[in-house]
Amino acid sequence: MKSSTITIDQIKQLREETGVSIIECKKALVEAEGNVGKAKEILKKWGSQLAWEKIKRETKGGIIESYVHPGKKIGAMIELDCESDFVARSEDFQRLAHELCLQIAAMDPEKTSLMRQPWIRDETKTIRDLVQEYIAKLGENIIIKRFVRYEL
Repeated sequence: MKSSTITIDQIKQLREETGVSIIECKKALVEAEGNVGKAKEILKKWGSQLAWEKIKRETKGGIIESYVHPGKKIGAMIELDCESDFVARSEDFQRLAHELCLQIAAMDPEKTSLMRQPWIRDETKTIRDLVQEYIAKLGENIIIKRFVRYEL
């Protein structure tokens, strides 16, 4: 399929569903011959490859995020690192840190490795998959430096 037959609506849909740049969405749609489902798989593959390339890069920025569950009996805190303060201040990076805190509070990481746990919002993904998606989306290496979970 030629890129001229890819519609703006297809690109927009793929962008909304994946959060990946418009240019990458268009490339994936062209390679998938207009099939949005196949384009998502292509983007996922590209994202994994990108994550492996980025993993060698040093992380100098980051944030500390916390979460206390209603009832105040369970809490979690995480240090999530990235390469730049620019990304650390982004809504997407902060959303990831919050999601990881929720995960830590909900699923005790001492019983099962955090990175291998199924994500509580989408059990078809592991936490490793989630972090790799954000690495691809934000274009920087992301490392869960440390975390702690408290429970009364």
